[in-house]
Amino acid sequence: MVSKCANADCPATFHYFHVGKLFRMETSSGLERRRSMGQDEVSARPMRRIEFYWLCENCAAKMTLVCDEQMGVSVRPNSRAVSAAA
Repeated sequence: MVSKCANADCPATFHYFHVGKLFRMETSSGLERRRSMGQDEVSARPMRRIEFYWLCENCAAKMTLVCDEQMGVSVRPNSRAVSAAA
C-alpha cells in the first residue's frame, strides 16, 4: 500500500490519487522466491511482481522513479526539469 512519497527526503503522505503521480513498477523476485514457496519444478522463469509507488506533487514536478535490477527502485531527477533549469 502506498502511504508516503517515494522520495525518502520528503515527508508528504498519500491522500488522493489526483495529487502527485502514481507509478506502477513490475519487478521480478527471482527463482529463489519460487523455491521458498515450494515450487521447485516450475519453469525457470522468475516470478513477476507489481508494486506501486507515489511521488507527491512537488517531487513529481522535478523527479521520476527508475527501476534498476541492481539498485531496485530509486528516485532520479526528471530530465524535463533538468533541461528547464538549464
